[in-house]
Amino acid sequence: MQEKLKRTTITVLGFLCLFIGTIFILLPGPAVIFIPLGLALLSMEYDWAKRWLKISQQYFRKAAVKADDSLRWLGKKLRS
Repeated sequence: MQEKLKRTTITVLGFLCLFIGTIFILLPGPAVIFIPLGLALLSMEYDWAKRWLKISQQYFRKAAVKADDSLRWLGKKLRS
């Protein structure tokens, strides 16, 4: 019984974080925090969430590198 309650709680919290993250894609907010958090919670119980968590981590990593490169380029342009 307690295992079922734990699984249900993790599932509800995971989907809630995913929902909030999806809303924050459209509105200003920390979508990059809530989406991986929701997927991390769901990945404790579901294999599909593990796959999507890995995909989202790769996406966010590439986006961070691209943003870093853009800021570095902008800094060089402003200094010259």
